[in-house]
Amino acid sequence: MALTTKAVARYDGLADWYDERNAAAADSNREPLVDLLGPGGGLCLDLGCGTGLNLRTLRSTGRTVIGLEYSADQLRLARQRAVRGEALVRADAGALPFADEVFSTVAALWISTDLDDLAGVLREASRVLRADGVLVFYGAHPCFNGPHTEGRADGGRVVHPTYRIAGWHPEAPWWGEGGIRQHLGMRHVPLADLLNSFAEAGLMITRTVEPRSDLVPWVLALRAEKR
Repeated sequence: MALTTKAVARYDGLADWYDERNAAAADSNREPLVDLLGPGGGLCLDLGCGTGLNLRTLRSTGRTVIGLEYSADQLRLARQRAVRGEALVRADAGALPFADEVFSTVAALWISTDLDDLAGVLREASRVLRADGVLVFYGAHPCFNGPHTEGRADGGRVVHPTYRIAGWHPEAPWWGEGGIRQHLGMRHVPLADLLNSFAEAGLMITRTVEPRSDLVPWVLALRAEKR
């Protein structure tokens, strides 16, 4: 996912592993993401497009997708999924190389746990979004999916008292082995901070969804409009 300039491209060297691990998850998220987006047109910025697993979903809504990613390794795979008319850009999500108000839609998918400054990225996303444009956030549920949470065999989740600690978390014994957290680390944005970041960026949340059928939600999805 796209990172700020103070960070490194953490996914470089891991793109193939990450792509294989997340293909099934991208498929399971396709239907709720399309529902949240609705049909549209114009340019759609896939902010932190990764290996391009969501390009097909975004273009299926009628939008023309521009993917932005900080990891050159991930862009290598994303280029294999792009179609004619789409562009992929290697750039910093915290300093977008686009003029003001050029996108009708911004898709911020699974980026909150990778960004050093989510609030700053949302401000940049709002800047490049047209008036009355739509921003869709789809990613880790800050209450139930993060460095503070421990999965249980019965599908439940234990929330540890590190929930209120924003920022990058040190590895914890409940993280398990071999997952994305161990390879890449994980940043946490508490729910209040996440929602306030939207308001501070001039984005009004118009729809909130906890998609999929998990008894305890893994995903939080928000649709917001620039006002």
